[in-house]
Amino acid sequence: MAEYKGVLIYAEIGEGKLKAISTELLGCGRKLADDLGQELCAVLVGSGVSSLAREAIAFGADKVYVVDDPLLEDYQADSYVSVMAKVVKQVMPQILILGQTSIGRDLAPGLAFRLGTAAATDCIELAIDPDSKLMWQTKPVYGGNAQAIFTCQSYPQIATVRAKAMSPLERDDSKQGEVITIGADLDASAIRARVLEKVREEVEGIKLEEAEVIVSGGRGIGGADGFKQLEELAKILKGAVGASRPPCDNGWVADSLQVGLTGKIVAPNLYIAVGISGASQHISGCSGAKNIVAINKDPEANIFRQAHFGVVGDWKKVLPAFTSKVRELLAE
Repeated sequence: MAEYKGVLIYAEIGEGKLKAISTELLGCGRKLADDLGQELCAVLVGSGVSSLAREAIAFGADKVYVVDDPLLEDYQADSYVSVMAKVVKQVMPQILILGQTSIGRDLAPGLAFRLGTAAATDCIELAIDPDSKLMWQTKPVYGGNAQAIFTCQSYPQIATVRAKAMSPLERDDSKQGEVITIGADLDASAIRARVLEKVREEVEGIKLEEAEVIVSGGRGIGGADGFKQLEELAKILKGAVGASRPPCDNGWVADSLQVGLTGKIVAPNLYIAVGISGASQHISGCSGAKNIVAINKDPEANIFRQAHFGVVGDWKKVLPAFTSKVRELLAE
């Protein structure tokens, strides 16, 4: 295993630029590579992606591998697993990190199987064991009620990381790095699926999974009208509105706002849970938040076990006062 060296980041691309998750992974990978005393590399896969190599270097990569081919315009498991397996076998990274996205969740396990290794998904923290030099992979378990640390004895060590769990480095356009092109060598006949249509989700304001602040409501809100007050606070904080499963099931808000195991997994800087009891299904979706504030009239509600700060009281009285104070503070 001595020939395996360095950290490799799979950098996702969207709308002609690196996605936020990619810059977050580069920030995380930079620390891991520095702790190992090795290189941080990134790989760009797609069609017309070569121009983004300099951007990846500016966000921390020492070396960028580019696989640019018209057959890679749309993500397909067949082609992307094949291409990534080729890249990994050539680069021989000790660690490979992907985002916990629709692509990363699909690509990581398939790639791990192809390479004869293992993959830890939905990690919220990665670190290097100072003794073994293996990667500690921390992820929520038991519906977010606990966290477990895993290590992998086989190389490359593969992990997917939850969005917003890591912080990107400051962009440095003066940073120098190497760009290496790798041929895809794809046979079009081997790609067994194709994209017929793309339907873009229409979202007003900030996307839930990209928001730094989320104000979520639960069954305790009582109805659709209550969410208007949550929207007011979210707007002041330049955040997004979320919900637990009951409000979505009852039609109070759109299903796309659901946070939880069967909804969206989020990790904002601030998560305000209003009238949410704290069922494990919901906790699994927000446990990665850096700060959780809970407002609930039931002092025994499970949400208080997860919250960093809690207010026991009727949200109809607490939230207006809280919103007023926030507005006052931000106006100063």
